[in-house]
Amino acid sequence: MTPSSVELALIDRWQHDFPLVEKPFEIVGRSAALDEQATIGVFRRMREYDLISRVGAVVRPNTVGASTLAALQVPPDRLERVAGIVSREPLVTHNYEREHGLNLWFVIAGGDAQAIGGTIDRIEAQTGLPVVDLPMVQAYHLGLGFSLREPRAQKRRAPAAGNYRPDPRDRRILAAIENGLPLVEHPYLAVADQLALGQDEVIARLEHLVAAGVVTRFGCVVRHDKLGFRSNAMAVWNIPDGMIDDVAAIFARHPSVTLCYQRPPRPPVWPYNLFCMVHARAREEAHAAIDELNLLAETGLMQQAVLFSKRCFKQRGAVFSGRKEAN
Repeated sequence: MTPSSVELALIDRWQHDFPLVEKPFEIVGRSAALDEQATIGVFRRMREYDLISRVGAVVRPNTVGASTLAALQVPPDRLERVAGIVSREPLVTHNYEREHGLNLWFVIAGGDAQAIGGTIDRIEAQTGLPVVDLPMVQAYHLGLGFSLREPRAQKRRAPAAGNYRPDPRDRRILAAIENGLPLVEHPYLAVADQLALGQDEVIARLEHLVAAGVVTRFGCVVRHDKLGFRSNAMAVWNIPDGMIDDVAAIFARHPSVTLCYQRPPRPPVWPYNLFCMVHARAREEAHAAIDELNLLAETGLMQQAVLFSKRCFKQRGAVFSGRKEAN
């Protein structure tokens, strides 16, 4: 399905700042001169055709719960079988084949470090392969969405996660919307009824999570590959520790960079410590963006690699519900 200009404008505009009010789709529709029911219909179609995965919260890693990025070096003739084992783990949220010796990359996000460790242990036991565990050291730019149209809008910045006051309701609310808000007139009321809370409580806690930077954005989570951005590149560098903050600041400002973070190297199999995600419509465009990063930060002679995605085996939001079965 190719979205109309109105549909594209809606999901593009509402990748962030989705209204935390009683009837959000009424407000969202005004931006496209649509009534509430027509707007809900647009979002239902976009989800049905997998152009968006959900409307909901993108949660900063290791704030409510824990997460890590991990990789496996899988013999090509075992790749699909091993990918299936990894994808069946309920805490695995993303699972991709990438062009590298370490060819299977996945994100694990769950309740705590023990849950993450248990997932890694099970994957190693079932596959007989060692997992390369790459937990987050420092996030310089998180996935705050990026313009689906040209020219790209100025990049948004999430507040630092320094003023979060935890509340036992938060995990329950995030669990209830981990697959997205209900696409109905009163979505927050539907969530509140499910949790035996008040609608105002649900909205207030989500407002606090956003203001505190725990939820880095609240809105549409788009399927970039279904919208023409099919060249998904993970660019990585081996940057001296004393330079990494300055280099990352340059990388994070670039309009093509959707994520920028530091993770520990694992020599000799993985010598890299600075990661950038670049989403582009074609390989040439992705390589051009990476070349520009190297020029701007003077990193062209530093050890680096570009890992393009080949296949997506699984993609979903973080799991807060603690359920035993994956989707």
